[in-house]
Amino acid sequence: MNGYAYKLERRIDWFEIDFRGHVNNVSFIYYVQEARVEFFHKIGLMQSQAKEKEGPVLASITCNYYRPLFYPGKICVYSRVSEIKNTSFIVNHAIYNDRNEMAAEAKDILVYYDFVKENKLIIPDKLRMKLEKASNGNIVPPEPL
Repeated sequence: MNGYAYKLERRIDWFEIDFRGHVNNVSFIYYVQEARVEFFHKIGLMQSQAKEKEGPVLASITCNYYRPLFYPGKICVYSRVSEIKNTSFIVNHAIYNDRNEMAAEAKDILVYYDFVKENKLIIPDKLRMKLEKASNGNIVPPEPL
């Protein structure tokens, strides 16, 4: 894995701050969700899912926090597909602050799912090809300032 396939840039909003004066841990999960949805739009996954009665569902999300984020500020979330199995795939995310320091890393496990029969499915070849393209990119996080 060389680089990331997607980069989301966004500002930190005031409402994301908790009583300690830094970004609440739940907001990190929101950042990852926003990056995942935008990333899936970029690779064409959201468009096909809207037409089908099957698609990926989030089975698990984990987040390791390394440093706090503060308002005002900006963040970048870098995303890539890191593993593709028969019925599931993993998306890794790295959240960087505006000083180019890694603030957190997150891992999504998504399962390909039949929404009518309510069971998991083997990932179709067409989707597998899209995911393989999204497993490597040329977007590399910058060095800390």
